[in-house]
Amino acid sequence: MRILKYTHSLVRLEKSDRALVIDPGSFSEEEPLDGAEAVLITHEHTDHLDVDKLSRHPDLQIWTNAAVASLLTDVDPDRLHVVAAGDSFIAAGFEVGVHGELHEVIHPDLPPVPNIGFFVDDSFFHPGDAFTVPDRPVDTLMVPTSAPWLKSSESIDYIRAVRPRLALSVHDGLLNDIGLGLVDNLVGGMAEQAGSEFRRLASGGSIDI
Repeated sequence: MRILKYTHSLVRLEKSDRALVIDPGSFSEEEPLDGAEAVLITHEHTDHLDVDKLSRHPDLQIWTNAAVASLLTDVDPDRLHVVAAGDSFIAAGFEVGVHGELHEVIHPDLPPVPNIGFFVDDSFFHPGDAFTVPDRPVDTLMVPTSAPWLKSSESIDYIRAVRPRLALSVHDGLLNDIGLGLVDNLVGGMAEQAGSEFRRLASGGSIDI
């Protein structure tokens, strides 16, 4: 499997000339949708869901939760699939399991929206905006590293809880180069102590697992 990381939360997975995309939001590029067969959407926030992008790619199959599906009123229902924690399915040739239910708390006055994470080919996990710990080993974990709802110590604790072989930074589009460097050094050093490798891919960067 090849993992391609784009701006903020968008990730593209490729295998055997097939591709799926996770969370093509408003902060991210549209190019990664070209040639993809499927899209997985973790939750409804605009940095993860861009309805206009999806409308320009009418052949994409979409898997997401009920809250997001309710917003996609113009999408052909034949290509919209509603899933929840415990479900499994095949998208673009990838085996996908669904974990998690809610977004992390931004503030106690703001009820958390539904959020699901996607476990792909029993090795790769993208949690969306949550610190969901799957009930099975994770080889490669996408770790949120910058958001109004998190601090770096929580990213570190998440890596320690999951203990992946490889932790890749995601949800990092809100930081400038100074902030990215600080997070890389802090989280990377603490992840190494926990036995995990931490890396941040530049936009368009890739890694094979």
